[in-house]
Amino acid sequence: MLNGIGNIAYLGASTLFILSLRGLSHPTSARRGNLYGAAGMLIAVVATLIIAQGAGIEVVLAAAVIGAAVGALLARRVEMTQMPQLVAILHSFVGLAAVLIGFTNYLMPAGEFGGAERVIHLSEIYLGVFIGTITFTGSIVAFLKLQGTISGKPLVIPGRHLLNLLVLVLCVAIGYRFLSVPSGAEGIGALLVMIVLAAALGVHLVMAIGGADMPVVVSMLNSYSGWAAAATGFMLSNDLLITTGALVGSSGAILSYIMCRAMNRSFISVILGGFGAASGTSSADIAGEVVATSVDEVSAILRDASEVIIVPGYGMAVAQAQTTISEITRKLDSLGVRVRFGIHPVAGRLPGHMNVLLAEAKVPYDIVLEMDEINEDFTNTDVVLVIGANDIVNPGALEDPGSPIAGMPVLEVWKARTVVVSKRSMATGYAGVDNPLFYKDNTRMLFGDAKGSVDALLRQLDA
Repeated sequence: MLNGIGNIAYLGASTLFILSLRGLSHPTSARRGNLYGAAGMLIAVVATLIIAQGAGIEVVLAAAVIGAAVGALLARRVEMTQMPQLVAILHSFVGLAAVLIGFTNYLMPAGEFGGAERVIHLSEIYLGVFIGTITFTGSIVAFLKLQGTISGKPLVIPGRHLLNLLVLVLCVAIGYRFLSVPSGAEGIGALLVMIVLAAALGVHLVMAIGGADMPVVVSMLNSYSGWAAAATGFMLSNDLLITTGALVGSSGAILSYIMCRAMNRSFISVILGGFGAASGTSSADIAGEVVATSVDEVSAILRDASEVIIVPGYGMAVAQAQTTISEITRKLDSLGVRVRFGIHPVAGRLPGHMNVLLAEAKVPYDIVLEMDEINEDFTNTDVVLVIGANDIVNPGALEDPGSPIAGMPVLEVWKARTVVVSKRSMATGYAGVDNPLFYKDNTRMLFGDAKGSVDALLRQLDA
């Protein structure tokens, strides 16, 4: 009876999770998608407790209260600019959970398993622990890179692909041994050795990836966490965990593939950890002269324009200038200037980062366009206002075959009549690559903090 009720509840929760993913595909339905996901998770937890007939209910409730308190605290304190780091560290929790569950499951009596069933069960444990360990350590490194604690430059070790392959082969060999020995100290030893090797592999895979490609890495780690959860579901014979893990794993992999195409990267390279900018180009090799401008001049340029495109980047997020940018958009619209936004797939440190910030600032969804939708319009644009963006508007990606970001699709802002770049200094972006855009004849540099610059610009437009 209880299993029947649980299966119905699991089916309902799975449906809500699917609706949640569908809702999260667009800003207008994202809030509804989050509510679907929260409702599905609540149903899943309650159904699991009912099936377990209250076993360990005190521990579960205590953990739930502590987790909810920590989650509420993080939701209030973490800024939108810190969301990529938060997502990365949450992925590490999923990986660690898979490792702990797998290890605990191996230590439990397995008298009901024999023959082929035992081999399958041990394979599920081994695979879950392996993927979970890589997810855990890889996510920790991603968090440290995004936080700036360690350098965003890739760690390029000679023969790194061969080294990764060697570790993988060793893990497979240890797995064969793990399946062959009876449960006990020898099996635990094999599992521990694999955990050490998988932990080192996870660290190396992410360390070998450059900072500019971290959004793809975070997306791929999301996929890994899903597959780790699915493997744990097989281990525990929990259909909902299998379904949920498969949804997260497949959606994360699809998102990573889409982002790789947007960055002209190989999807296989993400898995193998073999791409990223090793070093930047020198500004001494770039022809042209940097021309600084003022708020008064930018205000006059914007007033005289008919078509304006605003390109936000991570600098806008750090300065929390999105609200002022929204007010500037409304002001220019009242002056008869058509304003739109151009969003690069990897602007910020997380897929959809800029879209969320602009939605939060009440920028209409219909004027926020993706790179593929707006790139052809730059040639007919009077002014492009670049706020805190660097790598995503770098013409070197298309013009310099020797650039570390060569081949990466970018927003072709330099084709506009005038480009105004709001930036603190001439420092390179996250990829460590100098930007020839700053030296072009039609570019004007508005130096200073993005928030201070756009606040002054709004005051000037109101004057």
